Amino acid sequence: MSTLELPSASSGEASAAPAQRIDADRITELAIKLEGRLDVAIESIRDLNDQTKMLSLNARMEAARAGGETGAAFNAVAIAIREVSNQMVVVAHRLADDSRAACTELRLVNSELATRVKGERLSDLALMNIDVIDRNLYERSCDCRWWATDASVVELLLTRSAEAQQFCSRRLRQILDSYTVYFDIVVADASGTIVANGNTQEYASVGSSQADARWFTEALRSRDGTVFGFETVHNSRLVNSERALAYSCTVRMGGDVHGRTLGVLCVLFRWDALAQTIVCKTPLAEHERKHTRVCIIDSQGTILADTAEKFLTRFDLAEYGPLLAEPKNYSVIDRREERQIIGHAQAPGFETYTTGWHSLIIQTTKTMGATNKRP
Repeated sequence: MSTLELPSASSGEASAAPAQRIDADRITELAIKLEGRLDVAIESIRDLNDQTKMLSLNARMEAARAGGETGAAFNAVAIAIREVSNQMVVVAHRLADDSRAACTELRLVNSELATRVKGERLSDLALMNIDVIDRNLYERSCDCRWWATDASVVELLLTRSAEAQQFCSRRLRQILDSYTVYFDIVVADASGTIVANGNTQEYASVGSSQADARWFTEALRSRDGTVFGFETVHNSRLVNSERALAYSCTVRMGGDVHGRTLGVLCVLFRWDALAQTIVCKTPLAEHERKHTRVCIIDSQGTILADTAEKFLTRFDLAEYGPLLAEPKNYSVIDRREERQIIGHAQAPGFETYTTGWHSLIIQTTKTMGATNKRP
């Protein structure tokens, strides 16, 4: 939980009080300190009570020695002191029991409240992360469908001339100069062979076959040019095994979305530049970062972006199944002396697009130990 600094005393005062931290841990510290001071005070009361009992006993002995009316009066005072002492014992016991119960409840209530606030905050941050990703990737699905209608791409696939290939590559290069979010843009013929690309300086993909690539087969099966193909995060051989997303669309006769299929245009998106930036820049307090993991996973649990950098490995979904079943929530898992608070949000989608992916923020803290529970 983030901390709040109280304002110090005004500059006109002789000495300024130091700023005090206000957060759940501080409240727990104060509750423990209060309980400790109450224990000390109660122990002092018991010590004083023991001394009072001793004085009462001495007084009764002196009363017996004195005898007569004086001794009787003195004995009555000693008995009254003893009764007060006995009542003080009862009060001290009650105060000890009540104060311990109140302090324990205060710590528990504070812990639950802090957990709820932190869990809701983490789920809000998780939603923000995946929403930004969905909004950004919606534009990628639009880009490939728009550029697949470009006249230079249609001309190349129709004529297959060297001049058309050079012109198309220059045209794609111009697009890449403006859209720096892409590694490259490639054009494949109907057999899956790359016939042009824009970033020829870095990637020599022309002539390679992509007939088995998911982005190519999905686009080729599409009913018309309004539909896009997609290949999720992968180490793309088209861009020297960089992690990329591929969006594709059929290129059709005359640039008409209902025309005869001539080939496929594919854009290769710089995934890490978007996703790793988002997860690593999640707005957390500095003291939280060292024990917080932020990641994006797909529905099968494949890790797509991760502050722990365990890219394209499998996330263990066994404990998190119920969590992922809801659009936005959080859960708490306690293991001996470790507590995990997991904020979650599923991609809400933007316009007509959604990844359906999950955003997770997992924060680990120390705990006294408990069983798995959902507040």
